[in-house]
Amino acid sequence: MAFWLDLMFGNPIGLMSMIVIFTTIGIMSYLIWLFIHKSKPE
Repeated sequence: MAFWLDLMFGNPIGLMSMIVIFTTIGIMSYLIWLFIHKSKPE
């Protein structure tokens, strides 16, 4: 846990990479939800 806190708040590069990773996870989960929602039969 200390490694992740140091990575996020220790330097701006780590913070930006964590923001990019979580944004990518959010976008991918939204697209998966949209695909499941659209392919569901009426």
